[in-house]
Amino acid sequence: MSQIGHNSQTPLLDTVSVPADLRELDEKQLRQLADELRQEVISAVSVTGGHLGAGLGVVELTVALHYVFDTPRDRLVWDVGHQCYPHKVLTGRRERIRTLRQSGGLSGFTSRKESEYDPFGAAHAATSISAGLGYAVGRDLAGGDNHVICVIGDGAMTAGMAYEAMNNAGAMNSRLIVILNDNDMSIAPPVGALSAHLSQLISSRPYQSMRHLAKVVAQKFPRRLEQAARRAEEYARGMLTGGTLFEELGFFYVGPIDGHNLDHLLPVLKNARDADYEGPVLVHVVTQKGKGYEPAEKAAEKYHGVAKFDVVTGKQAKPTPKAPTYQNVFAKGLIAEAEHDDKIVAITAAMPSGTGLDKFAERFPERCFDVGIAEQHGVTFAAGLACEGLKPFAAIYSTFLQRAYDQVVHDVAIQSLPVRFAIDRAGMVGADGMTHQGSYDITYLGCLPGFVLMASADEVELMHMVATAAGIDDRPSAIRYPRGEATGIEMPERGTPLEIGKGRILREGTKVAVLSYGTRLASALAAADELAAHGLSTTVADARFAKPLDEDLVRRLAAEHEVLITIEEAAIGGFSAFVLQFLARDGILDAGLKIRPMTLPDFFIDQDKPDKQVELAGLDAKAIVATALRALGQEKIESPAVRA
Repeated sequence: MSQIGHNSQTPLLDTVSVPADLRELDEKQLRQLADELRQEVISAVSVTGGHLGAGLGVVELTVALHYVFDTPRDRLVWDVGHQCYPHKVLTGRRERIRTLRQSGGLSGFTSRKESEYDPFGAAHAATSISAGLGYAVGRDLAGGDNHVICVIGDGAMTAGMAYEAMNNAGAMNSRLIVILNDNDMSIAPPVGALSAHLSQLISSRPYQSMRHLAKVVAQKFPRRLEQAARRAEEYARGMLTGGTLFEELGFFYVGPIDGHNLDHLLPVLKNARDADYEGPVLVHVVTQKGKGYEPAEKAAEKYHGVAKFDVVTGKQAKPTPKAPTYQNVFAKGLIAEAEHDDKIVAITAAMPSGTGLDKFAERFPERCFDVGIAEQHGVTFAAGLACEGLKPFAAIYSTFLQRAYDQVVHDVAIQSLPVRFAIDRAGMVGADGMTHQGSYDITYLGCLPGFVLMASADEVELMHMVATAAGIDDRPSAIRYPRGEATGIEMPERGTPLEIGKGRILREGTKVAVLSYGTRLASALAAADELAAHGLSTTVADARFAKPLDEDLVRRLAAEHEVLITIEEAAIGGFSAFVLQFLARDGILDAGLKIRPMTLPDFFIDQDKPDKQVELAGLDAKAIVATALRALGQEKIESPAVRA
């Protein structure tokens, strides 16, 4: 298959540019279309990399939804968006599908700015039902009659927000269709012809009419008999279909049905579309991740997110790593501490391999807890563990920890509980784009009293900081570290605890001082070399701690240099703000110090290679040099971030 454009291997798909074209086809042609669509997705992702398994699992469902519903007038809201590549191919974006997750290309998730067929942008789990209910109520208030359909996976259904939304929707009369894409949890009994027949029957108009008639008649009975009749019907339907939980939340449940069988899918979706009953409907669809591509079927987790790969063999084109990843360094450090302290436990929110805790779980299976996509619960669970005298490490991506902020404040910080947050993916993350970047954790944690905040400049520092956090028993602490490979320096078997609140100087100079917090230290050292070539003697220091701040170090750097530059790969309001606050409060700024804070700029940075994102942010070595020269009046060139 050619990398760009259409070809004879997809003759039917070649006729479909937008869903309106799809709806011109005969139902009998949809099986062929789905097969061609699956091959197109496999081919595209083999070129770009990205999320593969989830999209392959919803090919038939995607075709059926766009065939039955009048998108984009009918709002189709995908949860998370990992599974949206087939949707993108069918909605006018096939020509660009091989730009997925590339600079200037298609997003790996749904995006409102990208297409009218993406009514709600996603990337974090369990938002679809809430957003869909908003669409439905907005439609009702405007007197509209279009449909709103939300597609949510069983993994996202582990997040409490989904149930909050369902509880709200179930108490309202707004028509909302929720598709539960069950590809892992096996909520359902075996799916077969009987289940499909029952689902079609229960979702049909005749059944609805009979149910409505029975409800009217039952209301004429004494209240106790009415309740008994209603419960009998709910119990019978629950026994047949497994939908009791969703019925209790106020949804009319249909399913489970085979999500790869179009003969089962189409009539049920049509019934859901055409039925005149009030309130929300949940259609339970069972699918298989990676469906139709054998390597992905056999290794669902391995093929959830992939690098470029060979379609024939399934082998991914991953470069040979020069150094361990930071998450594996964290795991190494935590395992080393846990070997010496049986009170250490670890918590992950559905990211065991992403955080390295799969390795911890192999060594200490009874001391590692995966709470699902439930960061709020995970943080408070960790707080409870701390209350019982254990030493919990909550390993959560920076962008996902945002979801548990109230729990961090109320359940951890206010009670001064020693929960240790391992904040992975801090800073730029590359192809996942703005939704996954760890930009705000220094700011949102730094404003909380009592927190110890650390950021590792390299893998050895991360080992030391894990050991440091293990020893902090009187207050919460956090370590931030980036995504990707570490620097490749030799690591100890176990970290050595650092003196809390003390930084270090790596290079001594006299004119310019660069105070780095976290992984911009390598850029600071490179900038110092270039500044030396300009005749500017430069000190480079690693703060290590944002809280408590090393005030003696800051005071010394301010007193001994004409220019002080702070740098962090994070948003305004973080480390630089702490330094400026101290300098202002201590009166040090009164003496005319030239201080230049370097943070992420005040705009969202889109997907690209991480080094390109850092360059755009104006946080690379070149930008540090330019900042120092401008402060000294020696250069007028603006950095990329300033120009932007």
